[in-house]
Amino acid sequence: MSNIRIAAGIVAAENDRRAAALDADYAALGEKLARGGVDIGAITDKVSEFFVAVPSWGVGTGGTRFARFPGQGEPRHIFDKLDDCGVIQQLTRATPTVSLHIPWDKADPNELKAKAETLGLGFDAMNSNTFSDAADQAHSYKYGSLSHVDAATRAQAVDHNIECIELGAALGSKALTVWVGDGSNFPGQTNFTKSFERYLAAMAEIYKALPEDWRLFSEHKMYEPAFYSTVVQDWGTNYLIAQTLGPKAQCLVDLGHHAPNTNIEMIVARLIQFGKLGGFHFNDSKYGDDDLDAGSIEPYRLFLVFNELVDAEYRGVKGFHPAHMIDQSHNVTDPIESLISSANEIRRAYAQALLVDRAALSGYQDGNDALMATETLKRAYRTDVEPILAEARRRAGGAIDPVATYRASGYRAKVSAERPAVKGGSGGIV
Repeated sequence: MSNIRIAAGIVAAENDRRAAALDADYAALGEKLARGGVDIGAITDKVSEFFVAVPSWGVGTGGTRFARFPGQGEPRHIFDKLDDCGVIQQLTRATPTVSLHIPWDKADPNELKAKAETLGLGFDAMNSNTFSDAADQAHSYKYGSLSHVDAATRAQAVDHNIECIELGAALGSKALTVWVGDGSNFPGQTNFTKSFERYLAAMAEIYKALPEDWRLFSEHKMYEPAFYSTVVQDWGTNYLIAQTLGPKAQCLVDLGHHAPNTNIEMIVARLIQFGKLGGFHFNDSKYGDDDLDAGSIEPYRLFLVFNELVDAEYRGVKGFHPAHMIDQSHNVTDPIESLISSANEIRRAYAQALLVDRAALSGYQDGNDALMATETLKRAYRTDVEPILAEARRRAGGAIDPVATYRASGYRAKVSAERPAVKGGSGGIV
């Protein structure tokens, strides 16, 4: 296994071209923030310590329910995926961990660890797959998995999740994310109560297999692939699951898994308040679960989510350490560029939220001054924090402009020459 990286000299040369401009922009922003009593150095330090996991599946070309069109230099297996993830971390210094999806990424754990270590990567939450059938499985998930009417099918799904835990433990992961496509497409197809009872019983078996220092993230989604009902359809049901299973169970919030115009930031606040916010799958959406690049459609909503996260950080909420992961499908862009962009936008929202004047905001809220309360948020959101993000990357050895540096490196052309081209398109997203 060879490690494919961008030469350090290319990163250095690209940074040298932009260093003077960054120095000037950073100094100017520092002066502006100082007038408001904000230390730009302290903000930069906090941004430098904020990380988000890259999804292994995200470095491949995605698709729609209708078709998938192959991209150039697509990863052939998990080791190619790790190479691509290593490049994202090399340039952004914001993505030091990878979230694996089993069975897609199943491999010898010793080989996975060795490969990741050479790239400076670790492993984040494991992801199980009981929403599609593997080639060698005995029972189909066409009509469900953890909630299936057939006990043998449920047992197979439980065993698969336990296998994910065991592999993750060998890799140093500390969490398992469980998302199921279980549900129904027609009224009367399933009994809502019985299917949820079966799901809870199956999840309880998975929960028992968790190591002491692990967390179990359940993920809700209102529709798709089932279009009439899903077993874990919203954050309320998700909260009930976490409460029922125990203290190691928490809720994972995917930004695209809600009805249009849902107040996701309030859901985040509620889950924080009751100690059940496990983490995020960051992406963006226009119409549904579009899995678009984070911040590409509703950057203000992303900021408002981070406003709640920083508020919890500011208040010192006990045991508050949500997992941050990206979950995107890249149909028409270079996946590496999209993931670089998303990591940057997620950090941008965090930096902007750090600039909110918490004392002033609290005062306006207590005084029922709606206009000034919202203006306090907008003032932080309107601040161009790009110099902070770029300086954080530079200090950590990353690229001042990671997308431009990636393009200058010719990485995509290099891997395209080494990885056989995928011929033709296919139906479905996988």
